Amino acid sequence: MMGAMTDTVDTSVVDFHFDVLCPWAYQTSKWIRDVRAQNGLEINWRFFSLEEINRFEGKKHPWERPWSYGWSLMRIGAVLRRQSMDHLDAWYERSGRALHEEGLRVHDPDVARVLVGEIGLDPATVDEAIEDASTHDEVRAEHDRVVAAGGFGVPTLFFGDQALFGPVLIDPPTGAEALRLWTAVTAWLEFPHLYEIQRPKSRRDEQVIADVFRPYIEARDWVSINRGEVITFDRS
Repeated sequence: MMGAMTDTVDTSVVDFHFDVLCPWAYQTSKWIRDVRAQNGLEINWRFFSLEEINRFEGKKHPWERPWSYGWSLMRIGAVLRRQSMDHLDAWYERSGRALHEEGLRVHDPDVARVLVGEIGLDPATVDEAIEDASTHDEVRAEHDRVVAAGGFGVPTLFFGDQALFGPVLIDPPTGAEALRLWTAVTAWLEFPHLYEIQRPKSRRDEQVIADVFRPYIEARDWVSINRGEVITFDRS
């Protein structure tokens, strides 16, 4: 079953903007992959930088650093995507799982090389990406697209020129429930002036979130900042 048209918006194709380091985006990516397996959805993986959106005045932009955590992981993804969107798909899945479930320091170049090799690709891709300045341009252009649409974090989904932030979750549904959530999400596209609905978090919710994010919390080398639903970070 293919995706359908919601009002006049094609929901058979989605641009999914992510930062490998974002635990929320990773959970949402697990859900949307399940949706794809059931309805043939086409996912175009795109980039967004939490480092850049939350950069403090006076600090270097991520493209001014020789190696810059999530930004560099996306530069690797940019090189892989030039070969195939499937390669970027595999890279995001493996690097995301390594960080958010296994607690590996994927932002270490040596770890990144190992992970690229694990998906059957050339570990030298890491060095190729860092030596290729044009990868900065690809990541920055896709980051700027989200900002220009009024976006501020990930996951951000684009259906044509319509952007939606979310869904934000920690227990991605599968099977029939995943499709029900997909129907609920895409229904928003029928209402262009429907901007926000939010479930407040209880203390118990916060503990559950902390438990789910434990591998990420223990592997990070930055201070996370929780602004509403968005995990950001400050790298010194």
